[in-house]
Amino acid sequence: MPANTDLSHYCIDFGETGAFSKLVTDYLSEHEDLKPFYAYAPTLAGLQLAIEGRMRYITHRKELYYALKEQYKGMEISQLQVLNLEKLLNENTFTITTAHQPNIFTGPLYFVYKILHAISLANHAATQFTQYQFVPVYYMGSEDADLDELGHIYLDNEKISWDTDQTGAVGRMKTAGIDKIIDRLRGQFSHLPFGPQMVDLCTKAYLHHSTIQEATLYLVHELFKQYGLLVVVPDTPLLKSIFKNTLKKELTEGFSAKAVSRTMVRLEAAGYKLQAAGRELNLFYLDEKGRRERITQEGNTYQVQALGMSWQHDEMMLEVEEHPERFSPNVILRGVFQETILPNVSFVGGGGELAYWLELKDVFAAAGVHYPMLVVRNSFLLLNDRMQKIQKSLDLKGAELFDDEKTILNRIVANSLGHLPTTKLEIGEVTEMFANLQSRVSNTDITLKWTASAIETRLLKDLKKLELKMQRAARRKLEDQSQQLKYFRHKAFPISSLQERIDNFMPYYAQYGPGLVSDLLAISSPLKQKFCIAALST
Repeated sequence: MPANTDLSHYCIDFGETGAFSKLVTDYLSEHEDLKPFYAYAPTLAGLQLAIEGRMRYITHRKELYYALKEQYKGMEISQLQVLNLEKLLNENTFTITTAHQPNIFTGPLYFVYKILHAISLANHAATQFTQYQFVPVYYMGSEDADLDELGHIYLDNEKISWDTDQTGAVGRMKTAGIDKIIDRLRGQFSHLPFGPQMVDLCTKAYLHHSTIQEATLYLVHELFKQYGLLVVVPDTPLLKSIFKNTLKKELTEGFSAKAVSRTMVRLEAAGYKLQAAGRELNLFYLDEKGRRERITQEGNTYQVQALGMSWQHDEMMLEVEEHPERFSPNVILRGVFQETILPNVSFVGGGGELAYWLELKDVFAAAGVHYPMLVVRNSFLLLNDRMQKIQKSLDLKGAELFDDEKTILNRIVANSLGHLPTTKLEIGEVTEMFANLQSRVSNTDITLKWTASAIETRLLKDLKKLELKMQRAARRKLEDQSQQLKYFRHKAFPISSLQERIDNFMPYYAQYGPGLVSDLLAISSPLKQKFCIAALST
């Protein structure tokens, strides 16, 4: 479903911001050093090749269809979602996917940006390749156990954490205790135009559902259902059963560690920083309590030491066969699992995700799984009304917005204090005028010479006083500009980071409403991967 509105915005290259790694900027410029590490360039031609490549691999369409039918049972889904779900059964349908853990309340802003980019790219692909159909997908990394990362949000630079002592897979955690954060949202944002609507959305998500993955499914569904987005929660026996052969291969051969280690050596030799290191076995074990612990191997014995469990080889193969849902891939195999269960042709991710995906091409090849086209998600800097006024007042243009505070302030000082108002010209004119006047006065009456001199002295003194007042006013203006700059930096780069990496979407929803989703979708460029500065309007 295309967006109807548009925000005033402009975009710059990622490299101009100074906020992204060499690996990201080299990938976007298709640097020769990186080409061996991916399969398809992030272009329309690359997407065509990715489609042709994906058609050569097995697709488990029926299993995916039935898993999603079961997942959405009892939920009100949009007509476009109904159509997209049915499309998945067709051999000419492919997915455009982004993935993220179930951060509470969507976590940082880029959670939303990733999903919007996947929707935008799916819509664009449908217009360019009319012989195929494309479905946008959000793949929920619900098995992630890093609660420190997923269990908090920032509100106006203040970290608000979910107080719970639960451990294990965050998606399986109960939502108990999260009502305190909802109370905070209600108290802080209910006065905003869409505040009550936002609080109601969060309340229904987290207080009417028992687990984090159920709450996240509802929240993302409500935000994006009108655009046809399908959410995939992969933590199910049916979807895990598709992955059994790869699970057995990993447990028997430890193939992923060997493949990724070879790639990491080559990447490092090419001058790039490594992102994710593998283990001998890149799998976790999930028990019925949601605990997620490492699987290790010693000889013919497999162990989960933290749970006090062990299996011999044949026993472990039987465990995989009968209970594949108990096995959880780590970062090295997560993408392989995702691409196994989806008819996917493109993966949309951030710079950090790109870094570890570029380590995985050989892992995919060893697993016999298609490696998709990688697209770096769009980034946004959102400017409220006050920020827009400050930007105009300080004459900040383009990449200048990303300069540090000292650099910007030095530029303002140079422009302001370097041209402090003076009365030098007027003093010169007065001095010259009275020099001529002295001669005329002396010829008329010599005693008037001292009177003229006294008038000149007073006038010059008054001009100097005026000059000092003008300069004090200029310095006050500079101080005002400095304070404006501090506010701008506080909102644009909270905690000295990009806004999208810290701020939460809910306060923006409370201020601008669901229409903001459509506005951002309208400026989300599918294959021109840029950093956009967008002017919000109420």
